[in-house]
Amino acid sequence: MLFDTRFFIHLYHAKDANRRRGLTELARNSPERWVSVITVYEVYAVSEELEGREVAEMRVSLLCKDFRVKPVDTRIAKEAAELNHDRKVPMADALIGATARALSTACVTDDPHFKAIDGVRTKWVS
Repeated sequence: MLFDTRFFIHLYHAKDANRRRGLTELARNSPERWVSVITVYEVYAVSEELEGREVAEMRVSLLCKDFRVKPVDTRIAKEAAELNHDRKVPMADALIGATARALSTACVTDDPHFKAIDGVRTKWVS
């Protein structure tokens, strides 16, 4: 599965212990754990803004240790541009959605933008 940035934002900021546990278990029980390099960027940027550079460095280090990072290649970039143009999906979400399609895997997210992307299944912890 490909884990969207919103998964990590919810994980890092969940006030409910049961919610955090559910998110952690979803990641732990996933046989393949992917993130887009775009998610690495977003996690770093949000963490640095809210909690400082040291926290951002730690989170990205752990993220890269626990998940496989998929870079954006030409195919993903072109497909994302088409999603942005045709479906008005914001750039970062289009890149992550195109990455999920390239990997033929579900995207773990609660972001409604992903519903506009044909061929991308989403999964979430309710």
